[in-house]
Amino acid sequence: MMHSGRFAGAGPLHGPGRLVLTIRQLRGVSHMRKSQFSSWVLACCLLPAMALAAPRTWRDNSGKFTLEAELVEADDEQVVLKTAQGRTVKVPRARLSEADRRHLETLDASTSDGPQADAEINAMLAQVCQQTKVPALTAAIVNSDGLVAFGVAGVRKRGTRSPATQRDLWHLGSDTKAMTAALVASLVEQGQLGWDTTLGEIFADDGIDIHPDLQGATVAQLLSHRAGLPANLELKEYLGDDVVALRRRALSELAKAPQSPPGETFSYSNLGYIIVGAIIEKRTGKSWEENIQKVVFAPLEMRSAGFGGLGTVGKVDQPWPHADDGKPVAGNGPKVDNPPVMGPAGRVHCSIQDWSRFIADVLRGVAGGEALLQPASYQRLTTPAGGADYALGWIVTERGWAGGQVLQHSGSNTMNYATVWIAPKRDLAFLACCNQGGDVAAAACDAAVTALISHPLAKER
Repeated sequence: MMHSGRFAGAGPLHGPGRLVLTIRQLRGVSHMRKSQFSSWVLACCLLPAMALAAPRTWRDNSGKFTLEAELVEADDEQVVLKTAQGRTVKVPRARLSEADRRHLETLDASTSDGPQADAEINAMLAQVCQQTKVPALTAAIVNSDGLVAFGVAGVRKRGTRSPATQRDLWHLGSDTKAMTAALVASLVEQGQLGWDTTLGEIFADDGIDIHPDLQGATVAQLLSHRAGLPANLELKEYLGDDVVALRRRALSELAKAPQSPPGETFSYSNLGYIIVGAIIEKRTGKSWEENIQKVVFAPLEMRSAGFGGLGTVGKVDQPWPHADDGKPVAGNGPKVDNPPVMGPAGRVHCSIQDWSRFIADVLRGVAGGEALLQPASYQRLTTPAGGADYALGWIVTERGWAGGQVLQHSGSNTMNYATVWIAPKRDLAFLACCNQGGDVAAAACDAAVTALISHPLAKER
């Protein structure tokens, strides 16, 4: 699979700075078998009907039993499910599969205390969806205290009546990179890495063949796309779920001569972030996925955050991916995304509420407040090398409405799109996501952000 990064040239409001990562999809859809719950079912009873979630195939923790049902309600001990035949089933939460328990955690997180979708923002987004013909949008205003207001509009899948909801998940694409950079900053603070630690130093005793011209490439150069590496791997050669082994195998790319001397030229590289993932795994002994969950997601209470494509295979229970022509792609689910090896470069998904938690932390950090990392780390993450405009996971440019500097990034796996604009001097940020890829989705997200910038709730403090 080929990958490319490009500067789109303009963004809210005008001027250079928006970097869009476009990625062709890898289609891989698995099918669940259906059977009865059998002994998994604790009891059956009729309960008063509540607002139901979309139907889902639920599994027990042995993987032997499944049930097609809607979620009626859930607490810490059990869930109540309702089948298409109207039968209501109580199931101990502990008896659910890991995937189903994580799904419930996502719902818990998205329905916890906090602002509800704003009617005015909903209406604005509905208008943008209608004008740009994208299936769905969500967008948010954030400050250093957290989520200020958000909205959602449109449908999860074109051609259906399933509405996008305020508790849906959205694919962030390359906006994952800022999270990977924050994870590296944590390791730097702990003394496990240095920004200027070189590839030669990291893999000195590892038997990794590194081209002489890449021996001196640093961690910071990898994160700022200045290590001279190509844009992408040949992903068809790196399929599978053993992410640690696959990222270690990707280190073989370091034997090739760089495209430019490290530190000299900006060249957007997903491969560079995959290499960073391998470095994190070598220094910690744990996968990038485990590390980012422990170091970033858990402390920020980003309980909906996960990896890969969205939804239950064949079910319209999350935003369905759409190609740049606006048509739904053939399938959905966890495998409809770039392969797992790409994790550090762009496979995170989460709710708009949880993405807001990460962005609010960045606002606190760059202001020198209490945050996930030390103030010096945020300064390093958001300060480009001399003459450049890409720092470590962030584009750094200026906008008049922001009163000066903005931090920006966009990402797409060609089937989804996400963008964020942070204005540190105003203590404000604006986020938007769409379940479609391509230029039309980029324009829709930019239109949403532009509208939010002038929203009455987007007030300086």
